[in-house]
This record gives sequence, C-alpha cells and structure tokens, in this order.
Amino acid sequence: MMQITDVQKIGVGLAGFGVAFLFLGVCLLFDKGLLAIGNILFISGLACVIGLERTFRFFFQWHKAKGSGAFFGGILVVLLGWPIIGMCVELYGFVVLFSGFFPVAINFLRRIPILGTILNMPVIGSYLDSMAGDQYKQMI
Repeated sequence: MMQITDVQKIGVGLAGFGVAFLFLGVCLLFDKGLLAIGNILFISGLACVIGLERTFRFFFQWHKAKGSGAFFGGILVVLLGWPIIGMCVELYGFVVLFSGFFPVAINFLRRIPILGTILNMPVIGSYLDSMAGDQYKQMI
C-alpha cells in the first residue's frame, strides 16, 4: 500500500479548492478573482501531490509544448483581465495536455456501480467509446 504524505494531503485539498474556485468563477459569470485564485490553487495543489520535479517534467516536455503553452497562456490571459477568452484557451490546453488520461478516466468511471450504468447507455456509451477508443472498452 502506498503511503500518502502530509504534503500530498495538503495538495489534494489545494487542488480541490482550486477546482471549486474555478467552478464558482464560471458559475458567477467568469469572475476574474475567483478564476485566478482557482488556477493558482490548482497548480500549487498539483505540484504538492506529484512533486515539483515531476510537475515540471510533465508540463515542459517537448511533445506537450502546445498544450502547456495554451494552458499557461490561458492562465495569464485570465490574470490580465479577459476571463472568458482565457478560460477557453486554458480549456483547450487542458484537453491537449490530459487527452492521454481520458481513456483511463472513462474506463474507471464505467466501473462505478450507478455511474457505470449511465455511462454504458447506448447513446452515451457510443460517444464515450469514440472518445476513449474502442480498444479500451472491455466486454463483461
């Protein structure tokens, strides 16, 4: 079993608060202050959970340069005062950066009892299959 350090626990809390502030910022008509705080908390939480070196290695790989540039550029645009444009750019960078993780996340969510039933419905399931790739779907 893997030990979770106190710094990692704090990082999970910071990332969770970051996502909550981002959600509130979007719900409150793209409030600049909430979005900026959410971005800072999410990045610092990620750095606490996986460590500074692994965070830098993740974001600054050459094949992820376009996603990292868009993600950090979107954060910069939000901080400069254009929250809607910044969040769109940031969302694009997030999708490019974490697109390799989506199939794993979708298949994990499909194994959760109630949520898995909903995600395996014909219309939703076919969309998720195209998003995750058919090779990842397991037939039971």
